[in-house]
Amino acid sequence: MTQPVSAAQKDAPAATATSAPAGGGRRPLGLRADVRNLSLLGVLAVLIAVGGITKPDEFLAVSNLQLVLTQASVIGVVTVGMTFVITSGGIDLSVGAIVALASVWATTVATQEYGFAGILFTAVIVGVGCGLVNGVLIAYGGMVPFIATLAMLASARGLALQITDGKTQIVTVNEVLDLGVRDAYILGVPPLVLVFAAVTVIGWLLLNRTTFGRRTVAVGGNAEAARLAGIDVRRQRLYLYLLSGLCCGIAAFMLIVLAGSGQNTNGNLYELDAIAAAIIGGTLLSGGRGTIVGSVLGVLVFTTITNIFALNNLETAVQQIAKGAIIVAAVLVQRRTLRGGDA
Repeated sequence: MTQPVSAAQKDAPAATATSAPAGGGRRPLGLRADVRNLSLLGVLAVLIAVGGITKPDEFLAVSNLQLVLTQASVIGVVTVGMTFVITSGGIDLSVGAIVALASVWATTVATQEYGFAGILFTAVIVGVGCGLVNGVLIAYGGMVPFIATLAMLASARGLALQITDGKTQIVTVNEVLDLGVRDAYILGVPPLVLVFAAVTVIGWLLLNRTTFGRRTVAVGGNAEAARLAGIDVRRQRLYLYLLSGLCCGIAAFMLIVLAGSGQNTNGNLYELDAIAAAIIGGTLLSGGRGTIVGSVLGVLVFTTITNIFALNNLETAVQQIAKGAIIVAAVLVQRRTLRGGDA
């Protein structure tokens, strides 16, 4: 007599069939990530060689290499936050404007009266506050991330302009300015680079070694499936935009140290640079996959290109064209990789 088959038994073969490829697919995905990172290292090595050949004395000088790393640090911190947002399937067009707003709010005369702690606290809290607004509008207001962050971009830029009245706000707090001088370097490494390294390590651990990171990838891969699996998708998205805002606040303070001032033009086009760095690093624009290491390498590639162009007195327009070509090439490589994985 044939025994009745339960629904669970019917689904068991299917579950086994779907789980096997997933487990077996981890190695190829990891292998492709390693190849991609090695490719970016190769590109970076080529750029260093080009800089060394065209301007050997200037480019290979220790002071210039320190400058490249310092400039990469500010946009690099923003890119770490952007990587999390894109991995979740979102986007944040407001990061540059948030950096500008946080930097000018933290450098007003009233804020500077509270010294180092006041400037740092204000920069961070303004960044987190803007991230909170973005997160609430997107996660609980149902707004499309593109529209919500575009509105924040316009609002934050406008508020930054209103605060400064179009003027540069000079920092007079010595404790802040001292972080940018050579005497503050630790074993030849600028303090801002150390901050960037710390944010990178924390970001990598958060994305790859915590439940928060796994939930971020799950939401980006399939939000509905993540919800059915018990993940609070809305709360996760809120946390991600808070994280992006936090990174913007930290970057704003770093920019204050670097420039010694606050301006409403700070962070101009940071959103495009951060998105581009994350994409060429291997983070999928559609969500579901992100890499902190790749994003950092992407930042270093773009910063090195900018430095080489500046040393060779090449036009900014040519630099932007080169960046655009790199972005297009990276997206095409991603599409080929995805088709290869599906095959």
